[in-house]
Amino acid sequence: MNIYVETNFVLELALDQEQRESCEQILSLCEEGEAQLVIPAYSLAEPYETLTRRHVKRKQMKTDLDQEVRQLTRTALYMRRLSDLQSVTTLLIDSADDEAKRLDDTRSRLLKISEIIPLTAQILGEATRGQKVYDLSPQDALVYASVLQHRRQDISAQGCFLNRNSRDFDNPDIVEELNKYNCKLLPRFDTGYQFILNAVSQVPPL
Repeated sequence: MNIYVETNFVLELALDQEQRESCEQILSLCEEGEAQLVIPAYSLAEPYETLTRRHVKRKQMKTDLDQEVRQLTRTALYMRRLSDLQSVTTLLIDSADDEAKRLDDTRSRLLKISEIIPLTAQILGEATRGQKVYDLSPQDALVYASVLQHRRQDISAQGCFLNRNSRDFDNPDIVEELNKYNCKLLPRFDTGYQFILNAVSQVPPL
């Protein structure tokens, strides 16, 4: 089975978010050779853009908070209560460094076992169609075009496309198109894990 994942799968693992456990279980199945993880190249680059935006915002927040702290230190009444606020400003920077390291570690782990779909001119052209026909964002259109391109090369192996937000891809026409290429859309990682587990358990041993 080919398991297609997108940017949110990477972020779920790296940032220890709500459905991380299911993503970890899916990753473990692939590491054990029970299924093949397939990732669009764009989905391994986009998380860095997401973190960069988040970290820039946090740095600005720290700058603003530091300025307020300096103002408050001029008032003796607030001196004893400032330590917690100073801890928060330190956390804003430390968390950014921790997240960057976890993302690097996650990407290294994914690269060891995943098939990466390169971003080609054909996929870029297909993405334009996805934006027009399905009203996808440019980012989602690139991911979807990558999945379609890979499915067209070989539909004999069952496929499933997992994503985090049903609003992104859960369009009846997208579901129908993926079904045509023997690929099921699953808009939650925990639902996807159960589907994969059931599918691989039904495959007879060699």
